[in-house]
Amino acid sequence: MTGRERILALIRGERADHAGLMPITMMFAAGRIGANYSRYALDHRVLVEAQLRTAEEYGLDHVSAITETREAPDCGAPIRLFDNQPYALDEESSLLADKGVLAGLKMPEPGSAEHMSDRLRAIEELRRRAGTDLMVEGWVEGPCGSASDLRGINRLMLDFHDDAEFVRDLFEFVLQLGVAFGKAQVEAGADVIGIGDPAASLTGPRIYDEFVWPCQKRLVDGLHEAGAFVRLHICGNTRRSLAAMGRLGCEIVDIDSMTPIAEARAAMGAEQLLLGGIDPVRVLQDGTVEDVERAVEQCWQQAGPRYIVGAGCEVPAGTPHANMLALAGAARRLV
Repeated sequence: MTGRERILALIRGERADHAGLMPITMMFAAGRIGANYSRYALDHRVLVEAQLRTAEEYGLDHVSAITETREAPDCGAPIRLFDNQPYALDEESSLLADKGVLAGLKMPEPGSAEHMSDRLRAIEELRRRAGTDLMVEGWVEGPCGSASDLRGINRLMLDFHDDAEFVRDLFEFVLQLGVAFGKAQVEAGADVIGIGDPAASLTGPRIYDEFVWPCQKRLVDGLHEAGAFVRLHICGNTRRSLAAMGRLGCEIVDIDSMTPIAEARAAMGAEQLLLGGIDPVRVLQDGTVEDVERAVEQCWQQAGPRYIVGAGCEVPAGTPHANMLALAGAARRLV
């Protein structure tokens, strides 16, 4: 099976030749070609070369255009650039520090906006060069993450309690942007659209159920209508929201290492395709080859055959080559 055939089989509930392999690689991928990460995150040509090299070296089933948010800077949010680190949003000067700015905020056009169009070019090139051998993955920010990028995470957490109407208006804006950006990525050649919503794990069950889940659900439905498979990635401890996450209808749900895979399986049922669960720092970066192999086996035992191998979050830049080879080798032995 090719990597694309393998993941498609798993998504469809069919038997694959072995477990899938779809770790998130960003800084790690840049390092495989000796590239400065700031260039990787801002120049699709660097990203494409790094993703293709990483997929070839480790036998990954996909290539991905994931980086930091593209939506927020194209809305006008100021970002801080660093030499060889992810760029960051400056909360002190958040675009929506004044809530009144939202009423006049214009929706950027993915095809012409600087950062979003760069991702579209990456997907087009990845599709052209990977052909039908690998899944091509695009990415959008989830509603809670995207809203916090524009408003500031601390302000948004207070807004849930102090100004629910503003939050709903903000979520509506970022929802429409996410659907439009995801659709453009599908048109550029993406098979899968990942939804990254890290800030969602900071909300309690009441806020998640009232504000976040309904918007996530509409985003998932919109991406499905655009023709994409959907992968959900929420960083952090999501144990209190697992059942709700399982009801979103995503083809793939990532599980951070803070949440036991066994709990995710129990909450989401036998048919949900799960990914991840391996501690990216303690095991993948700092552990031994044997630690990595043991962790993969444990996740497989807890998740069952409806499982794709990957770290609980991004593969750290300092992960040893031998440990990534161990991750890949362990995946191929799971039948």
